Amino acid sequence: MGQRIDVNHLNVYYGNFLAVEDVNMHIEANKVTAFIGPSGCGKSTVLRTLDRMHEIIPGAHCKGEVLLEGKNLYADDVDPVAVRRDVGMVFQRPNPFPTMSIRENVLAGVRLNNRKISKSDADDLVEWALRGANLWQEVKDRLDNPGIGLSGGQQQRLCIARAVAVHPQVLLMDEPCSALDPISTLAVEDLINELKGEYTIVIVTHNMQQAARIADFTGFFNLKAVGQPGHLEYFADTTTMFNNPQNEEAERYITGRFG
Repeated sequence: MGQRIDVNHLNVYYGNFLAVEDVNMHIEANKVTAFIGPSGCGKSTVLRTLDRMHEIIPGAHCKGEVLLEGKNLYADDVDPVAVRRDVGMVFQRPNPFPTMSIRENVLAGVRLNNRKISKSDADDLVEWALRGANLWQEVKDRLDNPGIGLSGGQQQRLCIARAVAVHPQVLLMDEPCSALDPISTLAVEDLINELKGEYTIVIVTHNMQQAARIADFTGFFNLKAVGQPGHLEYFADTTTMFNNPQNEEAERYITGRFG
């Protein structure tokens, strides 16, 4: 089952530059939470702090707390690699490992974590993950073919299969449909709706309709001016956000009267 995330007074830096200021939010377990807002306001940056991916960038760091079921992911004794087992990430552009088969792509995370796994267990896991990503029927007869040979929409679902194969608690998705056509986008959206039964999902999207369709809660990020830090302007359940937002900036953004 998914786990809840509490973000308390999160300040995110690139070197000395404060990129995102004082974010506080509660992300409910087994729900879809969308981050929306103009470019450069910190949506993807905040998303990447939730699995400590942010600090891979030299000089990048943050202050404040990110609690996964009450446990601070930034505590001194926490291994960032272990965090990324519990919190999976699906990126904007599908990125299957180019030299690996479909099957090897699904198992990549498991092998990376040095889990010894028998062939029959591996076969079961591959089928389970691909079924979970709604991809099994399309690829079951060509598991040894390169993952890179799939269509864009299939590649993105393969990346989702790879993420779920390590049994995370949370799935982060950074604009997972922005490189996909409308039919593939719909397939991924349907999948997100199914997956929230098992995982907590946080998605960054520039597509207002997508947020309205799939998110239970929506956070609107904004920035006062270029060069100023981004901040979480308004957080609400999605129905309120899109039908009756109690925030003028959010309403202007959603209705397209922004900037």
